[in-house]
Amino acid sequence: MKAVVYEKPFSVTVKDVEDPHIQHPNDVIVRVTSSAICGSDLHMYEGRTAAEPGIVFGHENLGIIEEVGSGVTSLSEGDRVVMPFNVACGFCKNCLAGNTGFCLTVNPGFAGGAYGYVAMGPYLGGQAERVRVPYADFNCLKLPPGEEHETDFVLLADIFPTGYHGCELAGVSPGESVAVFGAGPVGLMAAYSALLRGAAKVFSVDRVPERLAKAEQIGAIPIDFTKGDPAEQIKEQTNGEGTDKGVDAVGYQAQSHQDTSHEEPAVVLNTLVETVRPTGKLGVPGLYVPSDPGAPDEHAKHGQLLVSIGRMFEKGQQMGTGQTNVKRYNRQLRDLIISGRAKPSFVVSHELPLSDAPQAYQKFDKRIEGYTKVVLHPDGHTLAA
Repeated sequence: MKAVVYEKPFSVTVKDVEDPHIQHPNDVIVRVTSSAICGSDLHMYEGRTAAEPGIVFGHENLGIIEEVGSGVTSLSEGDRVVMPFNVACGFCKNCLAGNTGFCLTVNPGFAGGAYGYVAMGPYLGGQAERVRVPYADFNCLKLPPGEEHETDFVLLADIFPTGYHGCELAGVSPGESVAVFGAGPVGLMAAYSALLRGAAKVFSVDRVPERLAKAEQIGAIPIDFTKGDPAEQIKEQTNGEGTDKGVDAVGYQAQSHQDTSHEEPAVVLNTLVETVRPTGKLGVPGLYVPSDPGAPDEHAKHGQLLVSIGRMFEKGQQMGTGQTNVKRYNRQLRDLIISGRAKPSFVVSHELPLSDAPQAYQKFDKRIEGYTKVVLHPDGHTLAA
């Protein structure tokens, strides 16, 4: 089958790899109809992780079940399903507690597994014609048959639940004010989720005009951090108090607010501490890693950042972190889509065939030609007209 394979920093190719096959009675094989390129894929693409050449990318996957293992009880050939990026067993201590992003079974020696991602287990990614899904009864979310809501549903694999998770970590409640740093796909989903949860005022902080315009279209207040300290800009619009809650949807490759050509890994965390009012809460779904070979200093290369913990303590703030437990949210978010209450596909800028993946990665990485969220269609027939 054809698949997107990592070659070296800033280079992926589409080539033939071995077809997946049933390895366990609870496996299914899914013919992939949609697989999105994620911002976290770019960390590997740019050589900012320990990813080795040959890894098949793709952890945001949707498709049709083609083959069913003998132990699968709730799924059938022909079912349309979307899979959380978290591969999870469903029965370990963390899964039973709903913390499926930190499964203790699927990736021995590490809490958590994922498709097509470095250090997250032996699971090939779904930017391919087919993908094997382990523990399929637990990991597959059934969808209505057909092609309706295709680009909405594929976002249930990661970014819609991840944006919602940021709001959950921050405890966003109706009537509150929220600052979301980052207006990429996850940041837009966090702002959108805050509005779905009833926030009265949502600020979206970024520097890319297209992203800020998209945030404004959904009802957020755009804040361009190149035009002045974003904490001060937001305080001016909140009677000097700051927001009730804050979400970091940027992570460890944050850019300096003074010089965007320079990375400052802790700048978003520290600016959020200043932006959120005393006793407010911070949600951090933005990715931070224990090892970053391309970091700007030796401490950051080992995931050690200079965070203003004293100021955070002084303000009595709380912080929640960690990757998303997708299964905690995906059914409810699916039903919001089906009912017409949510349409997260507003973030999708391009729908392309699998063969265009190398160019799509290059353009998405450079943030050019309006590339904000790319959905690949390995089977081609679900491409938008």
